[in-house]
Amino acid sequence: MRLTRRQVLAGAAASVLGAGGIYELVDQLGGESPTRPAGAALPPEQHLLDSVAVIVDNDVEVLVPPLHHELVTATVRAGDLRAAQRDLSAVLDELDARYEPTPAGLGVTVGWGLPYFERRVPEAWRAHAPRDRRARKFALLPAVRFPSDPKETVLEQNEVAVLLRSDSSDHVGDAAGLLFDQLDVFDVTSIRKGFVGGGFEGSRSLPKKVAIAAGVPGADLIPDSAQLFLGFTSTQKDGLGPRLISNFETLGLVDLGPRDYFRQGTSMHVSHIFEDLEAWYLNFDFRERVATAFRPGQPGVREGTLTVPQKPTKVDTVRGVERDFKVQGRIGHSSAIQTSSRLATEHVAEDGTVYQRGTAIPQRADFNTLDNPFAWSSRPRVDAMQAGPRAGLHFVVFNPTSDDFHRNRLAMDGVLPDGRRLPLAVRERNQGFNSVLRTTHRQNFLVPPRRHRSFPLAEM
Repeated sequence: MRLTRRQVLAGAAASVLGAGGIYELVDQLGGESPTRPAGAALPPEQHLLDSVAVIVDNDVEVLVPPLHHELVTATVRAGDLRAAQRDLSAVLDELDARYEPTPAGLGVTVGWGLPYFERRVPEAWRAHAPRDRRARKFALLPAVRFPSDPKETVLEQNEVAVLLRSDSSDHVGDAAGLLFDQLDVFDVTSIRKGFVGGGFEGSRSLPKKVAIAAGVPGADLIPDSAQLFLGFTSTQKDGLGPRLISNFETLGLVDLGPRDYFRQGTSMHVSHIFEDLEAWYLNFDFRERVATAFRPGQPGVREGTLTVPQKPTKVDTVRGVERDFKVQGRIGHSSAIQTSSRLATEHVAEDGTVYQRGTAIPQRADFNTLDNPFAWSSRPRVDAMQAGPRAGLHFVVFNPTSDDFHRNRLAMDGVLPDGRRLPLAVRERNQGFNSVLRTTHRQNFLVPPRRHRSFPLAEM
């Protein structure tokens, strides 16, 4: 019997979903999983991960994210959306029953792309789509290329993306198999795998060990305790948005429509970025790496420090970034982004929670990868798939709206919230991280609340 192209692709994808491949190194080299707090009940938000451990490094509280990450994108195969909605919901409920939504268990986040809403449920989408009051657009927007993106950056058109997170690779593999192998509603378009694991308390970090074992150029230059390939700790508590801040309803940025269908949902951006480790560590000394990652003239950072405080009371401003640029001709990554990613004023949410000025808004869930650029693709030529491991980052972040993410990313390029564009050449050395990063893919997704995570709006 001859197999159709769809059957061949499905078989190839299934083999990758269940296989560790090079990522078996994460289990072999990672040692014991971190000690985690006890689990909690299922939150209405499906993008939240509970019982995340907190450690203190350099007198800074740091969250310890799950070791294993897998993000799978797909298009919708099913013609009967109501039946598909029931089938997917049953599988997601089964996973909820098996695993707590914690790093020790399993985090499952299902996001839906604009192509799904426009192709599959267009009338219901027009009626119930959340709208960004500030941008006067939908809260979910198509991805765009930013000034420092190459012209080759692929703006993807996937209908769904599922993010799986756990300290256990078996939990991730079990979920991926149930959702994309046994369940017959999706055609997988890409599989993206990776890991996070700082070497706190004096041990050698997982990214360094895995990169060295894989033979990635520049791996020996990664600091021993680096949480991610580029060295500096990215999950300090003050630098990540608190629990509910990225919800559509929390900051008042979103009009939820007539039935509040997407209340307790959020938006998610997904991109893949190659990282040039040799350029970063050989061309930039430690002082310049600090200036690039944080701000020019960042005070009080001793040689070798990886966890640099980012307190709400020390947030940079548009005026400060403009002043630093005028004096030094460069911008720092954190300082530029803080002009749009931190609250400019105190905000009281509808539930009475007070968010202080300087509080971070984005909730990052990114992870390092050896994908080149994906672990598997249904379109290898379009996605420029290459053999062999390569250092990179699958960037995943939750923001209240797509436009909110776009504002943050533009600030990284020197396009500030007051509308001023700092005169920086594309990907030049003085433009933050951009000279050592190259983005290959981008897409925005809407993450519904848990109650509507399966084929949202199909019942309408």
